[in-house]
Amino acid sequence: MGTTQLESVPEPKYWHLKTVLTEALDSEFSVGEILPNERDLAARFGVARATLRQALEQLELEGRLQRRRGVGTSVAPPRMGVAVGAEQHMWPGASDDAWQPMNTALAVPPAAVADLLETGRDEQVHTVRRSRVSHGQPVAAELLHIPDSSVPDLSAIDAPSGVARARAVLRELQHLELEGQDQAVELGSASAEDAKELDRLPGAPVLVVTTRFYAEGRTAAVSVATYRADTCRLTFGDSGRVEIHHDPERRAS
Repeated sequence: MGTTQLESVPEPKYWHLKTVLTEALDSEFSVGEILPNERDLAARFGVARATLRQALEQLELEGRLQRRRGVGTSVAPPRMGVAVGAEQHMWPGASDDAWQPMNTALAVPPAAVADLLETGRDEQVHTVRRSRVSHGQPVAAELLHIPDSSVPDLSAIDAPSGVARARAVLRELQHLELEGQDQAVELGSASAEDAKELDRLPGAPVLVVTTRFYAEGRTAAVSVATYRADTCRLTFGDSGRVEIHHDPERRAS
């Protein structure tokens, strides 16, 4: 990466720096290679470290770079293909579901989720934590919130805690007739818990996919799935499904 002094440009300096760094990533770095530290990069390009951080954060958001604890900033591998949207009329935990249950507990959901479920804001619901792995890499973490009214016979099931209990909750949920579902996608920041599970830094950019499942004329469950923004990109097809696709044309994206 040669020395490049940035001159006055009409666009923000960090954005111009991002373009310069992108060209260097394409021509001089390979996937997985660790970049020089911030001090050396800032000196090389003649910018303040704050400007450099803005450019690096943007490149991370675009999936060009990855930041890991104790490792540093490296060139990201190509984004992988992971379907986000499930087929209509399929409950979580169905036979071809790519998610793996980890545990479950009774917990008070976030206020926004409680409002979607139309439960009291202090009412506990069954919260199932699930994870998703692709190509041996964690790509998403999910919290599936299910009120007692959606699994009324669960109390009669003697299942231990952990994965077995989580699977029991999902099996009971599937006894309902699924009437439909909808999804919303927004950009967010990884919480400390999600960041640990996804091997990211807290505050790293993520895609948050919220899915509402309907049965018996009401919201029967709410899924909040957090996807790594550095490994995933969303495309919207005619079917209305939300998917994440592999892009073989990008060398280090």
